[in-house]
Amino acid sequence: MTDTGLTPAARFAAARARARSRNLELFRTELRFDLDPFQMASCLALDEGRSVLVAAPTGAGKTVVAEFAVWLAMRSPTAKVFYTTPIKALSNQKYGELVDAYGESEVGLLTGDTNVNPRARVVVMTTEVLRNMIYAESDLLDDLAYVVLDEVHYLADRFRGPVWEEVILHLPSEVRLVSLSATVSNAEEFGDWLQAVRGDTDVIVSEERPVPLEQHVLVGPKLVDLFDSSGAAATNRVNPELMRLVGGASRGGDRNGGRGRGRGRGRGPAYDHRGPRQERMHREGIVHMLDERRLLPAIFFVFSRNGCDQGVRQVLRSGISLTTAAERREIRETAEYHCRTLLDEDLAVLGYWEWLEGLERGVAAHHAGLLPAFKEVVEDLFQRKLLKVVLATETLALGVNMPARTVVLEKLEKFNGEARVPITPGEYTQLTGRAGRRGIDVEGHAVIQWTDGLEPQAVASLASRRTYPLNSAFKPTYNMAVNLIEQFGRERTREVLETSFAQFQADRSVVDLARKARSQQESLDGYRRSMECHLGDFTEYAALRRELSDLERSTIPGGRESSHGARQERQAAISEVRRRMQRHPCHACPDREAHARWAERWYRLSRSTDKLLAQIRSRTGAVAIVFDRVTDVLLALGYLTRDAPEDVDGVPVPTSESAGARRDEVRVAAGGRRLQRIYGDRDLLVAECIEAHVWDELTPAQLAAMAATIVYEPRREDAPGTEHALPRGAFRPALDETLTIWARLDDLERDHRLAGSMPPTPAIALGVFRWASGSSLDDVLRTLDLAAGDFVRWSKQVIDLLDQLRNAADAPLSRTASRAADAMRRGIVAYATV
Repeated sequence: MTDTGLTPAARFAAARARARSRNLELFRTELRFDLDPFQMASCLALDEGRSVLVAAPTGAGKTVVAEFAVWLAMRSPTAKVFYTTPIKALSNQKYGELVDAYGESEVGLLTGDTNVNPRARVVVMTTEVLRNMIYAESDLLDDLAYVVLDEVHYLADRFRGPVWEEVILHLPSEVRLVSLSATVSNAEEFGDWLQAVRGDTDVIVSEERPVPLEQHVLVGPKLVDLFDSSGAAATNRVNPELMRLVGGASRGGDRNGGRGRGRGRGRGPAYDHRGPRQERMHREGIVHMLDERRLLPAIFFVFSRNGCDQGVRQVLRSGISLTTAAERREIRETAEYHCRTLLDEDLAVLGYWEWLEGLERGVAAHHAGLLPAFKEVVEDLFQRKLLKVVLATETLALGVNMPARTVVLEKLEKFNGEARVPITPGEYTQLTGRAGRRGIDVEGHAVIQWTDGLEPQAVASLASRRTYPLNSAFKPTYNMAVNLIEQFGRERTREVLETSFAQFQADRSVVDLARKARSQQESLDGYRRSMECHLGDFTEYAALRRELSDLERSTIPGGRESSHGARQERQAAISEVRRRMQRHPCHACPDREAHARWAERWYRLSRSTDKLLAQIRSRTGAVAIVFDRVTDVLLALGYLTRDAPEDVDGVPVPTSESAGARRDEVRVAAGGRRLQRIYGDRDLLVAECIEAHVWDELTPAQLAAMAATIVYEPRREDAPGTEHALPRGAFRPALDETLTIWARLDDLERDHRLAGSMPPTPAIALGVFRWASGSSLDDVLRTLDLAAGDFVRWSKQVIDLLDQLRNAADAPLSRTASRAADAMRRGIVAYATV
């Protein structure tokens, strides 16, 4: 079709549209598939110079939008793009993909412990690395055109989420953001915030799975559909055959109890204790069934590491083998390649040969306790369709790209660290999002294994809802405060923090609360009019009635009084209130009881309204209030100094908290500049210990043990006060001084109405000391009673803190930290894949 029949204005608009989409058309010619509508809309927005928030299900192809941003940057002579991911495994995977596309010379990788080609045009990094870069005003930010925030829904993570907001708030304004998120139910709200703080941002939401999901329930040995095939899942219409099999458990029942086997625990609404007991099929039987129905590869989500490992052993004991001879050879070659740098003596300690046997038979576990090298092998083999069954914890649902044909959920509850709780609709969506491989499977399959006490209708509701709200976890930290005050000053920093997503959400909730409070106030006015009495103040009379009622309730019939005197005193009080009531003018009103009913409604609604108003006060400016408290702690410790305002005669003007809006300006002192280089939950404790020279006399191995004490977060079963074996020598007095400083800081924080923190624990100090002293892996793991993957993870955090000490501390501590980090980097800890 030509433009000849169009008006000049329409022809001009069409020409502009063709020019704008020329980049996108070129990009499409390089792809092996056509773009979906949401991908097209996202890429067009980027091509037109806007940022984008793309919210779509797992496996829908969101990364194509990020790849288009990289493609656009590479067409410019100098533009750079940073591709951020929440975890190092994702960074390594994305680095490999981009190297394949653009070559090693154009792609870099920065993950804290890996530094490859940082001045490349395309750099893959963890989000924390970018945050640190921004605060350091690194020259690597020059010419930055795009930042990809992959898995941006991590922003809700209470431990690491604030980093995403820091990056979004403080990136240079000209940088365009490509924010990729799982399907969240408040994407528009998040997009509104991005629009407010970053400028033009398109919100593109797709709720269509790229591969349709068939949902089944495994009742005993029988696999049946969850939903009636005659109706859509959204109708929540349960398959009648399922209802017959489970004996009508959907009648309702006790939605709070529902006892299951094992320890007593609360169950969610998907559970009902009625219905016939069903024998559960063993894992090896499920694997056989899935294999016969051509539903492999499958991921079994087991909500415990121990359960994953036991599950693998259980399946292997049955004699199952799911691979061909050629596949087994390829699996062995892959495992040997990834583990080539590990010592033979360590391989035996790590259970390498048993693990390899499972791999060769097509079965493996995947969880945080697994050695990183082993996890990489499992991920690589599963992506290449060589592994057929993986038993994984739920962390896989948020991790690297490992889609399967089938996902099996053995339970619909998990242990959250305190109790067994039902999985949420959002978690169900994340877990089942792994089912169905785009371009391979016509449909994906989710299998829920029936458990006694489940309720079919509630399971159907869980499976059909898509509630996954994104809530901010942002809060000011000491390191954040000194970095921002150095750049912007105190007042400007307060303004910046008030633009956080946390405050944005609080403000929106305040609007809703205020609307509700106004509505209730109107009702209160109506109630007050209805209880008006022509004889006197009925509010006063109603208060006397409540006082009498409270006094009478406090006298329990047949109960024990503390003494005869107390009984007499209470009776006298009751008599006195009765006399005051009888003397009150309203007591003689013929409409007294009607007025009293309105007065009781007014009282109850008034209390509710007071609570609403208190919530509004607590949420208004909440982030800035916490920032002020953090700043006051830093002032008290000398990390910030006060520039007191002066009057015209040069005489300092006294200030006070009551002055409110007028705050004197502050600046970062020498200690604060040290604090700028220390990141982590215990940033202030580390800075204080450096200032007090508490760790100066430690050896490298002792300093590594002290760093482990600082970073380690004990399991809940590791109760405070537990005795731990400690390294000898200078470590013990240094630990005592460290704990004394922690106690002083904790008191100071609580005095300033901050939350405080748990005391550091030396639970892994001795094991880390031995590792840094050269002990064998076997000796260290026996000392710690830790999984190898956990030991590596904590060791990486120890090294990270030691590197911070090397940069922040003066000699001799800086030199000791450098030697300690070198001592930690050996064996399985030094292993890194690039």
